[in-house]
Amino acid sequence: MSKIIKLQATARGRAGKGAARAVRREGRIPGVVYGDKKEPQNISFAYNELLPHVNTGRFMSTLVDLEVDGAVVRAIPRDIQFEPVRDFITHVDFLRLGKNARILVEVPVHFTNHAESPGIKKGAVLNIVSHEIGLYCPADFIPDQIVVDLTGLEIGQSVHISAIKLPENVTPAARERDLTIATIAAPAGLKEEETAAAEAPAAEVPATAQKAPPAAPGAAPAAGKDAKAAAAPAAKAGDKKK
Repeated sequence: MSKIIKLQATARGRAGKGAARAVRREGRIPGVVYGDKKEPQNISFAYNELLPHVNTGRFMSTLVDLEVDGAVVRAIPRDIQFEPVRDFITHVDFLRLGKNARILVEVPVHFTNHAESPGIKKGAVLNIVSHEIGLYCPADFIPDQIVVDLTGLEIGQSVHISAIKLPENVTPAARERDLTIATIAAPAGLKEEETAAAEAPAAEVPATAQKAPPAAPGAAPAAGKDAKAAAAPAAKAGDKKK
């Protein structure tokens, strides 16, 4: 289960670009928390308090207890905006989580037992198709990661989401297709050998094999040089009769 972090937030009355710029000049980050059938609430955070959590790389799938002027709100980040040039955080959106809420999150994938894969032992490469998987799960139980065991996988085999045992009450977001997570790809050298073998020209047929089979008794003489050779003895026999 994902850990829950706590953030101190301050309510701010005004919205809009001008108000947001004023908040940033004070070294704070403007944000908003919405959802759970309640009115959106404008808030702000101390920049240095929020930044370390964003830098973990898992902030978007982390539960947050927002303490806003003494009241605690359970939420999850839904959007982070950055200044395009200096890469500063400029705004954060949070979704309120009500009781028994189910949410969509992106959970990272972790691979184990590389040495137990016969394909990798032969020089194959683990080709990761999905570094993260979209999952629907209870708001109070977000998996930290999805573990994929590579034991027994041969060259050319793939790992699909249907082969992964997910935690209880957790379902894949892509239900309409069996999402491919990774494949065991053939090494470059083997691919080149297979390509060369497929493109190699067929061996030439020996010249002796190209000769026509002997004609059957009573068959018409062959055309061309063979026909002239057959006609020569007949001409000599005619001369002798004369």
